Amino acid sequence: MRFACLGSGSQGNALVVEAGNTRLLLDCGFTLRETVIRLTRLGLEPDTIDAVVVTHEHSDHICGVARFARKFGIPVWLTHGTLRSAGKALGKLPAVNIIEGYQRFSIGDIEVEPYPVPHDAQEPAQFVFGNGSLRLGVLTDTGCSTPHIEVVLSDCDALVLECNHDARMLANSDYPESLKRRVGGRFGHLENAASASLLARLNCNRLQHVIAAHLSQKNNTPLLVQGMLSDALNCEAAWIGVATQSEGFEWRQLF
Repeated sequence: MRFACLGSGSQGNALVVEAGNTRLLLDCGFTLRETVIRLTRLGLEPDTIDAVVVTHEHSDHICGVARFARKFGIPVWLTHGTLRSAGKALGKLPAVNIIEGYQRFSIGDIEVEPYPVPHDAQEPAQFVFGNGSLRLGVLTDTGCSTPHIEVVLSDCDALVLECNHDARMLANSDYPESLKRRVGGRFGHLENAASASLLARLNCNRLQHVIAAHLSQKNNTPLLVQGMLSDALNCEAAWIGVATQSEGFEWRQLF
C-alpha cells in the first residue's frame, strides 16, 4: 500500500491512495490540465485512477472533480450533502455513488472508512483507507478534534494531518476579523497546537509516516509544524513530512 499527494493547501488539494490493483484520488482541487501534470509527476496515467472520493464541496477540494471524472470516465463517491451543495459545480458525472451515513465501503482492493468532522460544509467527511492490514488516516479541513475522530485515527500506520495555521500568526495577520474567526473557529481549520495535542492522544505505535497537510502559506511555516508534531511524538523533527502546495509529497510506502 502506498500514497502520495498532488498538492495541499488553499489553492488545491488531491491525494492518491493505492493498494493492490486499485488506485483512488481523494479530492481534485486542480484544473484538469494541472491534475494530469501532477499525476504524471508521480508516474501515473490519469486513466489508471479507479475512483475519485470527495471530502466536501469547497472549491480547493472539488473544482477539478467534474472535468477529470468526465474526461476519463471515473466514478465519484461523496455524501448527500456534498452532492446537494456542489450540484451545479459538478454537473453530470459518469457515475455517482452516495456515501450513506458514514458507513464503510470498498472500492476494489481498498477499504474506505468515512467519518464526520466539524467543518463549515454541508456534510463533510474525512477518511481512513485500508487494505485489510494497513491503515492510512487522513484528517484535513476540521476546526477541532472530537472523541470519535481520535478513536478512528488511533492505530493507523500513516497519518496525513491538517496543521493549517499557527494561532499567533493568524491573530497578527492582515486577514479580516471575520476570516480570522472562520479559520480559527471550531468549524474552520486545525491549528498547530491542536493538531499536536490530537496526535499525542492517539495510539501511534504503528505509525510509519506522519505528514502535515493544508498548511497556510501566510500563517504557518514547515519548521513550526515539524517542531510541534515532533514534540508530540518525541521524534526527530525531520521525520515529520510536510505536504506543500506546489509539490505535495512523493510516494510513501506502507509495509
